[in-house]
Amino acid sequence: MTSKAKFRLGTRGSPLALTQAREVRRRLGEAHGALAEEDAVEIVVIKTTGDRVQDRALAEIGGKGLFTKEIEEALIAGEIDAAVHSMKDVPTWLPDGLVVDHVLPREDPRDAFFSPHGDSLAALPADALVGTSSLRRQAQVLIARPDLRVEPIRGNVDTRLRKLAEGRFDATLLAVAGLKRLGLADKITAALSTEEMLPAVAQGAIGLEMRADDDRTRGLLDAISCIDSGRRVVAERAFLTIMEGSCRTPIAGLAELGDNDSLRLRGLVALPDGSAVYKADIMGSAKDAAGLGEALGQELRKAAGPDFHDAVTGH
Repeated sequence: MTSKAKFRLGTRGSPLALTQAREVRRRLGEAHGALAEEDAVEIVVIKTTGDRVQDRALAEIGGKGLFTKEIEEALIAGEIDAAVHSMKDVPTWLPDGLVVDHVLPREDPRDAFFSPHGDSLAALPADALVGTSSLRRQAQVLIARPDLRVEPIRGNVDTRLRKLAEGRFDATLLAVAGLKRLGLADKITAALSTEEMLPAVAQGAIGLEMRADDDRTRGLLDAISCIDSGRRVVAERAFLTIMEGSCRTPIAGLAELGDNDSLRLRGLVALPDGSAVYKADIMGSAKDAAGLGEALGQELRKAAGPDFHDAVTGH
């Protein structure tokens, strides 16, 4: 840490993670004059297990917590003041003493479709190969098009698009939000509607994790937090918690704010091969975001039944 740094942000070192950390730094500088000074906010890059292991699917090596574990350890040790996360990568259960109470204004949560064959799954030829390491995307691709094939694809945006250009895949999917933040929105073939591809829980949201007893950090982050985006994320993550979601579970969820402080929450759970799927759609008050998420989770678990849930989670 430099002697002038007043605040330390921990992040992964990927281009997208660094872009998100710089956005947090910019917002902190705009909100607090003392943090606008040069070097006042230090970005601390922390390599995670998820970054180091690129040759296997996340589900095989432990799931989404592999992108947060080392950063959280640095936060607990006091080596950083806050952690910057893509909220879709954050497990529903946090280490004791840590909280995610602040979310930046959410970006477009949809999935981006890339293919030389057309602008939708329907445009793909029979037996086309889709590259994705997301079981959520895999399941929804196969629900829509059982005739397609899906194989894992890892790596950053450039790596995945290169594999597509080389003809190793006929199509792939990425988050619209990340592409927009990287200035790559013009490369998107099409943004799939949320009816065609329901997003991952909290996709497009940047969350800030901190020590629960750190009042100084809480005061600084309060100034850049978006209440509406926070409510949407709370609802979706409460739903995921009830569903006991992990990287082994094809689960999707999206909360959207409506008039008069209303909140619509949609959820989906499926088998990885798309052979079975359950969906639910409920409305309620945004002020009870967590309760709404829990209610949706209970509704879907009841509809699917215990045998389906055990098959999905591996319990």
